[in-house]
Amino acid sequence: MTSNSNTTSKLDYSLVFILILLFLASCFAIYSAQASGQYKENFLIKQIVWYVVGAGIVTMVMTLDSDQLKKLTWYAYGFGILLLGFLIVAPASIAPVINGAKNWFVLPGVGSIQPSEFVKIFIILALSRVIDQHHLKNPVKTLQTDFWLLIKMGIVTMVPLGLIIKQDLGTSLVFLAILLGMIFISGVSWKILVPIFSFGIILIGMIFYFVLWNPAVLEKYLGVGEYQLRRIYSWLDPYSYEGTDAYQLTKSLLAIGSGQTGGKGFGNREVYLPESQTDFIFSVVGEEYGFIGSSVLISLFFLLIYHITKVGMETKNNFYTYICVGVISMITFHVFQNIGMTIGVLPITGIPLPFISYGGSALMGNMMALGLIFSIRYHYKKYMFSTTA
Repeated sequence: MTSNSNTTSKLDYSLVFILILLFLASCFAIYSAQASGQYKENFLIKQIVWYVVGAGIVTMVMTLDSDQLKKLTWYAYGFGILLLGFLIVAPASIAPVINGAKNWFVLPGVGSIQPSEFVKIFIILALSRVIDQHHLKNPVKTLQTDFWLLIKMGIVTMVPLGLIIKQDLGTSLVFLAILLGMIFISGVSWKILVPIFSFGIILIGMIFYFVLWNPAVLEKYLGVGEYQLRRIYSWLDPYSYEGTDAYQLTKSLLAIGSGQTGGKGFGNREVYLPESQTDFIFSVVGEEYGFIGSSVLISLFFLLIYHITKVGMETKNNFYTYICVGVISMITFHVFQNIGMTIGVLPITGIPLPFISYGGSALMGNMMALGLIFSIRYHYKKYMFSTTA
């Protein structure tokens, strides 16, 4: 079937509608958050500008078809690795240490850019390319081919992971979440996965044991910093650290709890929460709109994830399907981790709420991810009756 020449007919209007709702939710939440007066900046205007830039990114990525994405994958991945490597050795004038971490480039006239936000997308593309190419070369599955695929996926993820794990634990967990989601869809035999995941569960249990009773081992052998350990301790017993490491968590719990069922109303915040426009934006939603408003926002994320799932199931291009799984894994982990940390269910890791929290790098990375989903729909009609659509 030939492609419709009318560009607008190829747009995924359902995804556009969801994105507009997320944009409006972000604007309302950031407007209320910046009313605390902690900074003189107008974060709302900046967020709108980043959304406009993000729309441009979506437009560019959307025009790339499957073959073009495959050709660009390793260039993008290599560029991302170079950025992360340069970030380590870059002088403080362009890569300062902020809050004990060196994760941002500070560019004149642009502001702070966090390269790891874009590397998430490059990892999704690289893993999708690896899985797709592996299955084309190995049509007959064996334990040996499955194990080799697992090794290749691990290498692709561990290279960038090794460059950021000491500086940015939150993003490192996102990398692992993407890898985990891609492993499940890769077709690797459960005879391999069950022992590996069992070992992983045991390892996590051992880490928690050392965190609680022998943290010196983690500091010595895994390079876990004292501030990272304090985050876990303050999560387990926040009110013992209320004036220090758990200050934001206790204030977040107070804000969300005080919103009760219907919230206090737009602009009627009473709980002061520093940096609420970024990682703790959900606390603003919980206080002003209560359980009902928070549920609506969460439902919007579920709608987004459902839509991407539907796109991945409808396409007949395996490469596209793997991309959808990677994007779903990334967004789902972000949402659960961010909301979980604001209500005290999960430790604080500094992961923003996708499309809602203020932040140019995170928003552009997420818009790039949605650009890939738009691309699938944009090029879908061209291959509707093909086995490679």
